[in-house]
Amino acid sequence: MAALSSFFTFNSSAQCGDNLLKTKEKTSIGIVIHSNDIETVWNVLRLANYAKNEGDTVTIFLLAKGVELDSLVKQNKDLNEQVENFLSSGGTILGCGTCLAGRKNNAPQVCKFSSMADLYALVRKHKIVLTF
Repeated sequence: MAALSSFFTFNSSAQCGDNLLKTKEKTSIGIVIHSNDIETVWNVLRLANYAKNEGDTVTIFLLAKGVELDSLVKQNKDLNEQVENFLSSGGTILGCGTCLAGRKNNAPQVCKFSSMADLYALVRKHKIVLTF
């Protein structure tokens, strides 16, 4: 019975991600944001900043409504703070040029005017790609 109990304890630990936090292997993460929901974007940036602080390489690509981040940072100081932290730590934010142009934003402040080729490169380059 004790052996069975140990198995379940070990197994539940592995499933909860305890073992993942013990590894300090650096990785590269690509994040695609296609939402303009302030809470969602704020949490994604919190994750990006955490990953950067852990030493990972993180690149964000804004797509569709995600390119509205440029105006959202002007409305929400907490979101602005997360973006500033990310950029000042060496993070990169790319924005879909077509999506920006469709919103008449030809001079974005928080992202670099980018293309589908840049999004494709992000997907090919990074070990992990997340979408929000």
